Amino acid sequence: MSDMRTPLSRARGLGSAKKGTAHFWSQRVTALANIPLTLFMVAMLVIHAGKDHAAIVSFLGNPFIGLIMLLLIVSAVMHMRLGLQVVIEDYIHGEAAKLLLLVGNTFFAITIGAACTLAVLKLVIGS
Repeated sequence: MSDMRTPLSRARGLGSAKKGTAHFWSQRVTALANIPLTLFMVAMLVIHAGKDHAAIVSFLGNPFIGLIMLLLIVSAVMHMRLGLQVVIEDYIHGEAAKLLLLVGNTFFAITIGAACTLAVLKLVIGS
């Protein structure tokens, strides 16, 4: 038996996640935050290019530089997770595969963020 409903009628029953706007703005805000944070870190690394290991460790161990690095890590990891989430939702059609990939995306972002944070804290606080 064929479905006599219109496409709009079929779509209305699906509801809304009501998170699209927040997701959109989070992605834009993290992208905007990444610009000055990345430019600052690239500039600092270019200035310190060619220095020996001890000088780089001393530079990266500065609490102010560590704070900038932590802000960049948080912003970049959040942006990465949000962007990949959109790709997964748009291009993976199987519900089980989509759910598995979305969970994996979140765990991957947390793992990368934690590893980078640990490295920065080790530089700032010391071993």
